[in-house]
Amino acid sequence: MSITFNGVTVEAQRPDGTTRVLLADVTAELTEHRIAVVGPNGSGKSTLLKLINGLMTPTRGSVLVQGIDVASAPRRVRRTVGFIFTDPAAQLVMSTPVDDVGLSLRRTIKNRAERRERAAALLAERGLTHVLDQSIHDLSGGERQLVSLTSVLAVDPEIIVADEPTTLLDLRNRNLLRRTFASLPQQMIISTHDLELAATCERVLVVEDGRIVDDGMAATVLPRYRERMA
Repeated sequence: MSITFNGVTVEAQRPDGTTRVLLADVTAELTEHRIAVVGPNGSGKSTLLKLINGLMTPTRGSVLVQGIDVASAPRRVRRTVGFIFTDPAAQLVMSTPVDDVGLSLRRTIKNRAERRERAAALLAERGLTHVLDQSIHDLSGGERQLVSLTSVLAVDPEIIVADEPTTLLDLRNRNLLRRTFASLPQQMIISTHDLELAATCERVLVVEDGRIVDDGMAATVLPRYRERMA
């Protein structure tokens, strides 16, 4: 898998007409299996991730996924890149887990009964058989995040982007999500404040003020990051 940022700058207009720089001249090639993006709130982490599947577009520069320019072919790229939001409520649109996963399967499985059967099987793989027909609102935070992940995996993406996926979870559910992520074959790019999760990744990017200020192996970068934030 290869994700390439070529001189990417993202700017946004403030209400008073001035320009805010969200990312500034970011150049990087992401090829590792597990990559974490860390940094303070407002540093540009979420912007960086949203560029990968076209949720945002660069003001200048380009983002390529498997050689495809995301801005030119966002729909094509989104079939390759699955996105997991911080709050699963932003992602779960159906009333029950089995229906939400089934929605992801509509393009590939036309028969409703077959679609439900496949959705139930995918949820079972995540240990969620007991919540198939429960209201999304009755699930724990960890269960909702796992349902979101299952809906993303249902379309068989090659890359998964996760934007601070453990932020709203308690310790037990954070540990559950870490183990789940570790078991996935897809390339993952994860923005996070959870340094235990970041430590499970091969590579860590540190973003501050819209720029990558450190980049390397987790074992090397994370101690430096802890010192910066002390």
